[in-house]
Amino acid sequence: MKIVIIIISILFLIVIAQIYFFRSTQQTEQHSYKVIKNFEKFEIRKYEAALFSSVKLNKKGYKESSSEGFGILAGYIFGDNEANEKIAMTSPVVMELGESSKMMFMVPKNYSLKNLPNPRNSKIVFEKEEEKIIAAIRFDGWADDVKIEKYRSILMNELVKEKINYINKFSFLGYNPPYEVMNRRNEVVVELINYKW
Repeated sequence: MKIVIIIISILFLIVIAQIYFFRSTQQTEQHSYKVIKNFEKFEIRKYEAALFSSVKLNKKGYKESSSEGFGILAGYIFGDNEANEKIAMTSPVVMELGESSKMMFMVPKNYSLKNLPNPRNSKIVFEKEEEKIIAAIRFDGWADDVKIEKYRSILMNELVKEKINYINKFSFLGYNPPYEVMNRRNEVVVELINYKW
């Protein structure tokens, strides 16, 4: 009987912790966008211009690149910069995928290039992304290279079917920290060319 009570108590604590993590993720500043059009399997969005910290990685694929890229950028925002300043985490984490990879964190809106602390790691650069139109397809659970490729192919086929032109450079968006088990949100996105709505 005691074992059952202990197991129920542990499960209860896990659920409470996941609810807390979910609420915390919901309150994290996100890259703002407006949904322009919904399709059965994907949607088209208009993203605001934003500033990003980024790091290029000489590795191919999500699995090989994600830990290294996240470690470098997370180190910067957790205080590994010339001002020893902590910067708030934003969402989603962006990973451009191709022959090489690039990971990007959006810079919180209260910062600009003038007041951002300089990184100690010379691999980190800042870049401004202009307003853009993207197509996004969503999937749940834990991301890996197989799932990302599956949804990239689905999105590509849907865009061809709808005769929507796109730049052949796909990215993965991850919205949840690693310790969040429930309600995980992942997306594969691609920028569109001359989309009219």
